Parts: sequence; structure tokens; C-alpha cells
Amino acid sequence: MSTDTQTTIAAPVSLSGLGLFSGTPVTVTFKPAQPNHGIVFVRTDLNNKPVPALVQHVLKRARRTALRNGDALIETCEHCLSACSGLGVDNLVIEISAAELPGLDGSSLPYVEAIRSVGLKTSDVERHRLVITEPVILRQDDAYIAAVPSNDKGAQLVYEVDYGRGSVIGHQVATFDTATGDYAAQIAPARTFVLEAEAQALRQAGLGKHLTPADVVVFGKEGPLGGNKLRFTDEPSRHKLLDLMGDLYLLGAPIQGRIVAYKSGHWLNQSLARQLVRQFRAQTRGQLALHRNVMDIRKLIRMMPHRYPFLLVDRVIELDGDRRAVGIKNVTINEPFFQGHFPGTPLMPGVLIVEAMAQLSGVLVGQKPENTGKLAVLTSLDRVKLRRAVTPGDQLIIEAESVRVKRGLAHMRCRAYVGEDLAAEAEIKFMLVDNEQPAE
Repeated sequence: MSTDTQTTIAAPVSLSGLGLFSGTPVTVTFKPAQPNHGIVFVRTDLNNKPVPALVQHVLKRARRTALRNGDALIETCEHCLSACSGLGVDNLVIEISAAELPGLDGSSLPYVEAIRSVGLKTSDVERHRLVITEPVILRQDDAYIAAVPSNDKGAQLVYEVDYGRGSVIGHQVATFDTATGDYAAQIAPARTFVLEAEAQALRQAGLGKHLTPADVVVFGKEGPLGGNKLRFTDEPSRHKLLDLMGDLYLLGAPIQGRIVAYKSGHWLNQSLARQLVRQFRAQTRGQLALHRNVMDIRKLIRMMPHRYPFLLVDRVIELDGDRRAVGIKNVTINEPFFQGHFPGTPLMPGVLIVEAMAQLSGVLVGQKPENTGKLAVLTSLDRVKLRRAVTPGDQLIIEAESVRVKRGLAHMRCRAYVGEDLAAEAEIKFMLVDNEQPAE
């Protein structure tokens, strides 16, 4: 993982327009954010509900990228995220007054111009870059996308479209190097496009009814309809590359590597992002488990009320203030619960995996000075999923991320891994109460 410094924008800036598919009026306001904040959408019409721009929040949608956090949706965000990727914006609050971002001219250029109008502000905090270390190839029908390692700085992107010899679009290839290319001139102006038959199908489905061939590039048999003129001879392939950059920015950081895509759509792009997240997390967890020790068992016992046989965190290997913690639970055959669960096929009970995540969450909550000595009493569990059996000899790598801690209540998002496999995940809420008998 290589680094430079993180950036945000220097001042707020707003854009207004109509949602590309919905036609709903919407205003988007970009605001500066602190280092390590990431890019987070905020639904101002839903009590400022945050939706982080991360691949784990992706909701499957046709022809666009959508995110969801609870009941808050963010639709058609790929052009905006592509602009952030192309300009190197790491941290941003994006307030939005409705579900779908404005389509504007169908490209990323209006977003680029808005961001450039206020300028960028750099920080002294290192920028994390996700380095591809192993090849990943994903296929779907005749489409594919591949990520391979590269020693060159930045990402080298290749996108190939192929509509066949009989199509007005035909075969096109677009390339872009994030380290040396000019995103604003080469990629950002490329607009969304559809074939005439596709446009008719979308209108029949109730989508994009407000659009005309003058608003979006619609290809008829002879070329763009409505007097539209192409900005590039290969504008379709450049726009597909634009979309790819937006989808891959859902990794939460820029990448170093080579990406080659053939007829890949949003879902395949997002699937690659998920695979790269798993690869990166497995590498990071392995390195931390070998070399880091933020809190050993003696320190944990001094701050936690739990004791044998119910203390289920052996070590904390990463602690980012009160925002994120990573801990370890070494699972051995000597665990008392294996005597009855189950003697012939020992499996760690799912409720205890969740309990281990809850205990690490309690450690994280306790990092706030006002919560020192408080007990984190469980109040609710949401989105609990047990995805892999945990057996003797496994090492659970547990991650706890703070969603909200305020007024004696805490909301945490947790995951537990064995190697690169996700074993369990849950959203956990606590009530913080006084501990009448503090830990030793």
C-alpha cells in the first residue's frame, strides 16, 4: 500500500437538476470533510441519514449504481463518484435533497467544474492506495473484467465495447492512466448513451420520461438523434470507462494496478470492487495479526467486565480512535462450549461470534473519555448474518466500526472473518450504563 496525502474541497458548492431516470428535482451540495472521513452521501430529506459511498452499501439496479443504508437510497451516483476519483477527492460530505443525483448533461463534467470552482484542499494525512497483488478475473456471459498487478503508479484502465459490425457504435476501445492522464479533458465530458430501442423500453417502463434526444445521446441507425453531436468519436467507450472509475471508487480509496474490461456493466464492476476489498482486507488482517498488538489480554481485562469463560476477545490489533477497532479471537478445541456444541462436530455457536463482535464494540465505545467505565448493554441486533462455520483452529479477525455514539446510545457495524472469508456480520446497538463494580 503506497500513500500520498488526502484531499477534500476548499468550500461548499451546489448543483441542481433532475434525476436522470426519475426526473425528480434535486439539489446536491458538496461540503469539505475531515481526513479519513471518506465520501458520504447525506439525505437531507431523511433527517440527514448518511450513506457511505462504499461497495458494501450497493443495491442492485439496472443501468446505474445505487447505494442503500437502511431506508435511505442514493441512485445514479456513478458520475459524481467518477469525478471524485478523477480529481483525487478523498473526503467529502455530499448532501442530497432526494434519492437520485441530477443527470445534468449525462457526463461527469458538471461535477468536475463544480469541484474545480472551489478548488481542492490538501491535508497532512496520508492517502491510502489499494495495491492489487493478485490477479482477479470475473465473467458474466460474454462480458468480463480483470484486475492485475502493476508496478506503475496509479491505475491503467482499458475498456472495450463491442456492439457488432451492424451497429452504429461498433467496436471501440478507451484507455486512461490515472497517474498521467487528464481526466477533465479525456473522460469527464463523455455522456450517457442508449440505443433508440433501449430508450423506448425505458420510457415504457416509466424511466427517463422527461428526457429527449437533445438531453441524452440516443443512437439511431445513422447516429445520434435530435441533432446531438458526439464529443469524441469513441464517446461510448469513454463513458463506459467513466462509469468504471465511479464504480471502483466504491473501494473507498484509489487503486494501483491494471484494469481491463470488456462489455462490463455496473454489476460486474461492483463485483470486482467487492473481490478487491476481500483481497485487500485479507492482506491487511494477516499483516496486523502478525505484527500488531495494541491491547493484549492483560489490558483488555483491566477495561472489560467480562471474565472466563465469557471473555471472547484475546487481543486488539488496530484502534482508530473511537471510530474503528480490529480484534482477534483465537478459537481452540479447549473452549468450554465445544463440550456440548457439538462433541462430534465442534462448531462455535453463532451467538458467541456475535457476542465477540459486541465485546469488541464495547472496547471501541470505551475510547470516548465520557464513556470510560460504562457498560455497553445490548439493546438490539439488526442484519445478523452467519456466513461461515467457525471451528477449532480458526482465528477470528473481528472488525467493529462506529456508526453513531450519542447520549448514552451506541450503534456499531461489525464483521468477523476467518482468513478472507466473511464468517458473520451484524449491526449492534447498545445502551451505555454505569458499571457499579468497575473492571479490575
